[in-house]
Amino acid sequence: VLPFPSQVVYNRVGKCGSRTVVLLLRILSEKHGFNLVTSDIHNKTRLTKNEQMELIKNISTAEQPYLFTRHVHFLNFSRFGGDQPVYINIIRDPVNRFLSNYFFRRFGDWRGEQNHMIRTPSMRQEERYLDINVCILENYPECSNPRLFYIIPYFCGQHPRCREPGEWALERAKLNVNENFLLVGILEELEDVLLLLERFLPHYFKDVLSIYKNPEHRKLGNLTVTVKKTVPSPEAIQILYQRMRYEYEFYYYVKEQFHLLKRKFGLKSRVRKPRPRPEFFIPSPLETEEPIDDEEDDEKWLEDIYKR
Repeated sequence: VLPFPSQVVYNRVGKCGSRTVVLLLRILSEKHGFNLVTSDIHNKTRLTKNEQMELIKNISTAEQPYLFTRHVHFLNFSRFGGDQPVYINIIRDPVNRFLSNYFFRRFGDWRGEQNHMIRTPSMRQEERYLDINVCILENYPECSNPRLFYIIPYFCGQHPRCREPGEWALERAKLNVNENFLLVGILEELEDVLLLLERFLPHYFKDVLSIYKNPEHRKLGNLTVTVKKTVPSPEAIQILYQRMRYEYEFYYYVKEQFHLLKRKFGLKSRVRKPRPRPEFFIPSPLETEEPIDDEEDDEKWLEDIYKR
């Protein structure tokens, strides 16, 4: 019997499929009887030391077993004397995440024609209809650093240097992925993410894939798709890749680790045809050697992670 972690934190990255996963968690929490603790705060990911202490205290005193979810950069519970929970997360291709967020802030999703007005009521019309190419090519703040440095801080943490695009934040984020996260999945392979979550955390995610594949749930999930998205020009995309090189180095690192994990548990990575967009501008990931088969027992490996 695998150890059962009674404290799980999903510090969800914005526009990386988290609303789909939270819909699933609402169903699963009723089905399996765990405490789903969600937050209505969506725009405060960086916290002061006192705010960190207060949030950790509130999370730690929640009824167990619990799964806490919020858009918040990594919190080090042990720094404040708390028990470090099991962390999970999902990321996606950085440019795709940026584009999804850009248009979502302006036009929302299929859940309601006016929900974007509720989210960004003070946005001026000229800003709302700002052409994405103009934003990128003319270096508007929304389309340049530090705002493009978005995914890494969720894993780097609350240190001020985690907000600065560079090697320090990148390496610290990688270290936290290795030491504090049970699983960081890739949105492009969501079904495999859900399969592994069901394997690693059955008390929370048992039957998650069958629920996800249910036509009624799929219909509900489609309502969270961002509307009015357009693809920037190849020149604009190339500039985005250059500005987001640290984000891509992190994304490819996580992707490689995820594929190693899939292989360990017998899941093959399906090769899909590239979508009709300028994929050839994406920088090539660093080559890695094929994983060496070892004799470590799968269940022992899981136990070691739970003990971290």
